[in-house]
Amino acid sequence: MTGAQTATNVPTYLGWSIFNTLCCCLPLGIVAIVFSCKTDSANTMGDATRAQEHSRLAKNLNIAALVIGIILIIIVIVIKVTGQK
Repeated sequence: MTGAQTATNVPTYLGWSIFNTLCCCLPLGIVAIVFSCKTDSANTMGDATRAQEHSRLAKNLNIAALVIGIILIIIVIVIKVTGQK
């Protein structure tokens, strides 16, 4: 069967993207969801190169969203603790 496309198995990070959208950083989380879905589509079509690119971008966006979310939580805690009594 030459010419038949086989599905690839590149991670989509969709669950992590949804978590980051809801809990950490909404804008980056939404973009990460888009690239996670593009990864899934490329996986289904058997386009391993495109799936890997989109997966890498979704992963990097998720890392950035998580770091920004943690930094914002720390800032809020510091403001609450050192704020007016």
